[in-house]
Amino acid sequence: MTTQLKVIGKEHIGHIEFTGIEGGFGDDKKAMLVKDIAKIHNQPLKEINRRINNNRKRFRDGIDLIDFLSGSEALRNFAVENGLIGSNRTQHVYLLSERGYAKLLKILDDDKAWDKYDELVDNYFNQRAAIKNNEPSLVQQRRLAIMEDNAATRKANIMYKIAMATESDSSRQSLLAQAAKELTGEMTIPSMKQKEYSATEVGKQLGITSTMVGRIANKLGIKAEQPGQNEYGRWSNSKSRYSDKEVPQWLYFDKAVQTIKKGMENDG
Repeated sequence: MTTQLKVIGKEHIGHIEFTGIEGGFGDDKKAMLVKDIAKIHNQPLKEINRRINNNRKRFRDGIDLIDFLSGSEALRNFAVENGLIGSNRTQHVYLLSERGYAKLLKILDDDKAWDKYDELVDNYFNQRAAIKNNEPSLVQQRRLAIMEDNAATRKANIMYKIAMATESDSSRQSLLAQAAKELTGEMTIPSMKQKEYSATEVGKQLGITSTMVGRIANKLGIKAEQPGQNEYGRWSNSKSRYSDKEVPQWLYFDKAVQTIKKGMENDG
């Protein structure tokens, strides 16, 4: 472990009790378990983990996030000794830095999430730093910066949905390029003529389940941020099998199929 982790006891936000942790991301830097963040935001842990896994490329190991179950033996032992692993079926036990938590907030982005963000950063993550440096506006400045990024993401999302609804290839490319510019600051014209496969179709080609296809894709980090596309595929909205609600679906290009196949071969 780069910086020694330690459990500093129970902390409270309102009536919610959670585990206070320091270290892992720097001396005296506080960190927070995702299972506690899920509890504070009144969300199922599996849903928060899903949102992180779907955007895993956005979280940098050792800077934004630590996974006790995918790290070193010392990390796993720390989690076991301090009772941080709740079930043998658990695949990930994530710990987030303040920076990682801010990235998660960009993904959740609702009014209740922002209220909890203010509470946690004011009263947990940055309380010591703000007092030491006499910077009462520290949290507000960071929140404004994140909200500006969120506005650009929402605008790109609207452009993406309009692009997917238009029948003109040239108009679709133009709108996607504009959406990319909102997210990256650069105008990029995506290649539209790609054969696309659902996870089920990829699974049939490779002889595995669609769930396994998704797990391997997440492990390899080949999915783009929502909304968007890359050389491996693109996000599309599709109707849920169980309701009328539209849900995001990652569609795979040929390059993704070959990459997943190689990943399977490398894993034996």
